[in-house]
Amino acid sequence: MRMTNSWNRFIYRLWAPVYDASVNRFFLPGRRRALELLAVQPGERLLLVGVGTGADLPLLLSNIQVLGIDLSPAMLAKATRKQMNSRSTVQLVIADAQAPLVAEGTFDAAALNLILSVVPDGPAVVRLTLKSLKPGGRMVVFDKFQADAAPISPARRFLNTFSTVLGTDITRRFGPMLQGCPCSVILEESSLMGGIYRIYLLQKLPSIII
Repeated sequence: MRMTNSWNRFIYRLWAPVYDASVNRFFLPGRRRALELLAVQPGERLLLVGVGTGADLPLLLSNIQVLGIDLSPAMLAKATRKQMNSRSTVQLVIADAQAPLVAEGTFDAAALNLILSVVPDGPAVVRLTLKSLKPGGRMVVFDKFQADAAPISPARRFLNTFSTVLGTDITRRFGPMLQGCPCSVILEESSLMGGIYRIYLLQKLPSIII
């Protein structure tokens, strides 16, 4: 099944009531580690792409200016509860991460946790997120990826027919998403499920116009 915005709105409306109490418990260590590496400091501006139910918000330090965007109104409705209890200033917006939203060079840092395996066009999200960062800005990615150099096994392709119905693609590679992007990979490390989930810390190159 091909990922589409319309299907994602539908499937994540179904996920919204149970997401925090179910699968997000599994993802929490990866989210925490990703934000630890991003090291957003008080006074900085942070873009949370695919903020979902706001699972990242309780993990942030105080006095950060946060913009969280998500395609799913149902998921954002859950995030508003965490927004009220956040130690930072949080704005939540229904938006498509594949389309331009903010001015270039607006943010100091960005987090893409569990979103690149969901959106129809992952490379567009990476490109636009980098464009939103100031030169030298940081971006962290926590998600499941197929190894760049390894072939996709028949079993994985078969399982993907079911995982896409549930709202995530398990066959995507991260390397191709970075082609032509003005950034450097500062760190890559294994995360959950023996490395099926990985964390990447990237930095936007200075004085580059995308």
